[in-house]
This record gives sequence, structure tokens and C-alpha cells, in this order.
Amino acid sequence: MKELNEDIYFTILQLSKAADNHLENGEKSAALLKYWNAYDLIPEPKKDSETSTWLLTAIGNINFLNEDYKAGVANLTSAMRCPDAVGNAFMHLRLGQCQLEVGNLRRAENELARAYTIEGKSIFKKEDKKYFEFLKTKIDIQPKKKKWWKLLKSE
Repeated sequence: MKELNEDIYFTILQLSKAADNHLENGEKSAALLKYWNAYDLIPEPKKDSETSTWLLTAIGNINFLNEDYKAGVANLTSAMRCPDAVGNAFMHLRLGQCQLEVGNLRRAENELARAYTIEGKSIFKKEDKKYFEFLKTKIDIQPKKKKWWKLLKSE
């Protein structure tokens, strides 16, 4: 993994904080611009930096929120090639959602299943129900079984 120069990293953090503030205020375009400005500061090869992972994820998240699913697929796929990305439930969720929206059903299934495997149903709680409903048609999702001792108490 590539370490960033301290000054560059500090500037990236400032830009990211400004982007987060814009996003909280519903200013998605301004947030997107700040995240891209931060990403542009990462030296090549960008894919070797953990900072690329979270910046591309933030960018892909805004793409999703803006319903720019094709860009979301591109940016989140790029993020998945960066350090510590594979296994991040949120990243798999967002990539799966974008894949579903552009009609890549097999890829959507794979990514949403990964998110579900890592976090369970809870990761879908604040999302449109259609994503979990889609996943239920693709994989066998069993309700959690009650513990045997809890069954005895209810008798």
C-alpha cells in the first residue's frame, strides 16, 4: 500500500470534509466536485492507495443518489480494485444496486449477496425494498431460527 505525503493527505481530508458538509446540505454536485478534487491529488498509481478506496466509494455513492447508475458502476468497480475494498458491505451493496439499475442482473446478484453475507438483512434496512426483494429471488434466505431454549420459555 502506498503512503501519501502528509501535506497532500491533509488537503484531501479538508476537501473530503467540505464534500461531506455539502452532501449533508443536499448539495450533491458540490460534494462530487470536492471529492473529485481530492481524488485528483492522489499520485499514480491511484489504485494502490487506501484513500482512493474511500474517495471512489463516496463518489459512487453520490452517483447512486443522483441516479447516475452507469457512473456508479464505473466508480465503485474502480474502488473495488483498491486496498481494503473487497469485503466492505456498503461498497458491495452500492455496487450491486447500481448494477441492478443498469440491468447487469448477474453482477447485481453477486454484489448484493456479498453485502448480505457480510452484514445480513440489516444492511438493506434503509434502502428501497426492491433490492432485498431482488436478492430473495436469487438466493435462499432463511429466517433466523429461534434458539431451542427460547422455544421452551414460550410453551
